[in-house]
Amino acid sequence: MSRHDAMPAAGAGPERTFTAPPPPRGRAFAVTWWGAAWVRALEESALDSAAVKAGRRLARAGAVGAVTVRPGRVTAVVQGRDGTAHRADVLLAPLSDDQWDRFLDVAVERSGHVAALLDSELPPHLVEDAASAGADLLPGPGDLEAECGCGTWDHCGHTTALCYQVAVLLDRDPSLLLLMRGRDGAAVLAALQAHDAAPARVTGPPEWVDAAEAYATGLILPALPAPPALPTEPGPPPSLDTGTAPPPGVDPAALAFLASGAAAEAHRLLAEALRPGHAGRPVDAEPTVALDAVRLAAGGPEPEVLDRLGEGSGRDRAALADAVRAWRLGGAAAPAVLEEEWEVRGEALVRARAALEAAWEDDGDGRPVLRQRANRWTVEGAPHQLRLDRQGRWWPYRREGGRWLPAGGGDRDPAAALASAALAGGDEP
Repeated sequence: MSRHDAMPAAGAGPERTFTAPPPPRGRAFAVTWWGAAWVRALEESALDSAAVKAGRRLARAGAVGAVTVRPGRVTAVVQGRDGTAHRADVLLAPLSDDQWDRFLDVAVERSGHVAALLDSELPPHLVEDAASAGADLLPGPGDLEAECGCGTWDHCGHTTALCYQVAVLLDRDPSLLLLMRGRDGAAVLAALQAHDAAPARVTGPPEWVDAAEAYATGLILPALPAPPALPTEPGPPPSLDTGTAPPPGVDPAALAFLASGAAAEAHRLLAEALRPGHAGRPVDAEPTVALDAVRLAAGGPEPEVLDRLGEGSGRDRAALADAVRAWRLGGAAAPAVLEEEWEVRGEALVRARAALEAAWEDDGDGRPVLRQRANRWTVEGAPHQLRLDRQGRWWPYRREGGRWLPAGGGDRDPAAALASAALAGGDEP
């Protein structure tokens, strides 16, 4: 039986469906090298640059639904700017059985390939060696074909939006490339491990080596073990039920909430530390007391704890609820955008105006009329607003109940941010 006989045939493999991940805020859709290669293949495949731009806006506006990955195809329902939903499909040709045999032969030639795939890594030399053997994993220009219910024969805004969301999924799990190319990732890994574990065939007596060479070999340190697997969830905090009354001024419920929050934050920090490229990322600034109160309030504590957090951060319950909403939509940078108003002057103002001008340069009559006050641009005749932060990102806001409330995360593209505000309320972008 050949190796590929142990794996499902192309087109008959399983499928995996993912709830659409939240669009990345303030960064590119892909941060890994393989995710960037996927995006590059898309942008080099699409004949219409306007479709690529429209797809980025739809993806950042959260218009892509659940994504299903199966051999040769990824599928999702994408909501267009007019509110109409279309089924979008992106096709990638599966590898043949012979190509899979060549891929397995290449993958076991170097130690560490199997461990890397198990750790959701895609070694560049594995992809390069497999491509040299005629078994491409990553798509190239023209490899990503499009089918969409909107009737466009080439890539449209719906299929490009789907591709950008697939890049986010690939960043997290590159084994999805194996499934797209026709084989279930778990089956491929099992075949690799079985092949790697096969005993080497002994053809003769062992060869003697020079004593100095043998001594030098003993000085070579073995590779470091793989880092521990990330637990699926934070560990339980210690129990505070001691059977005795708490000391004066100590609130057991608030203390239990803080302990649980500390465990969750430790789990999040460990997950960040285990991600590729973590060592090269800048260290986050220490949060202020007012900002950390918002983070804690976002964890959903009891009303008494919420009141204490609001009092300690100088906010009433309504203001704290608005800050929590901003945090959940845009992370740690969002509460400052909600609460801070500042004058945009000099070079910052020049860059802001240039970004606004470029965002709608191809839209003709679709350009909104914006009225500026400080770092806030309000759309005339619509309950939508853009807010500029000090890092040059645009944040969508909607007017609800007489107040401006956050409607999404920050974006370098003001048009995409404004589309988020419109989609959040079901309005025409």
